[in-house]
Amino acid sequence: MIPDVAEVCERSGDKEKRGAGTVTDTDPAPVVQSTPPPMKRGPHRWLFVGLGCVFTGLAGIGVILPGIPTTPFLLVASYFFVRSSPRLSQRLLASRTFGPMLRDWNRYRGIKRGVKWVAVCGCTLTIGLSIFFGGLPWPGRVAVALAGAYGIWFVANLPTVPDDTAR
Repeated sequence: MIPDVAEVCERSGDKEKRGAGTVTDTDPAPVVQSTPPPMKRGPHRWLFVGLGCVFTGLAGIGVILPGIPTTPFLLVASYFFVRSSPRLSQRLLASRTFGPMLRDWNRYRGIKRGVKWVAVCGCTLTIGLSIFFGGLPWPGRVAVALAGAYGIWFVANLPTVPDDTAR
C-alpha cells in the first residue's frame, strides 16, 4: 500500500510541514510503491489494457468538455496500465497533456493549484448551466447541486502541489 504524503512526513519526523493540504518543496523523497504490482496475464491483461484505453479516452474528453473530470479518469487508466502494459503506462506518464498530472499524483499524492482551479471552475459552470438550463425537475436540480458540491469539495480538499515544484 502506498502511504499518503502526510504519513511520509510523519514518519520522517517532520509533522509541521503539512499546512492545509499543501505539499512543500522541503517534503521528503517522492512517495513510491516499494514493489511493483503484479502484472496481469492472459484475458485479464487484455481486459485491463482495454479498460485503461477507455479511461484514457474519457480523460481526453474531460480535457475538452467542462464538467467531465480528467484527473480521476487518468488515475484509473494509470492503475490499469501499470498492471497490464508497462509500455502504455510509460506513454501515459510521458504524455504532454496527462503526464504532469500523473507525475504529481505519483510523487506527491496531490494536484497543482491551477488544475484545482480549472476543475472547480469547470464543474461550477457545468453544474450551474445544468441546473438553470437543463430542464430538470426540482429533485433533479437538487441532486445535481448536491453531487456537484461534493465533487467540488473533494477536489478542493486534495493536497496541493506548489507550481514551482521541480520535476
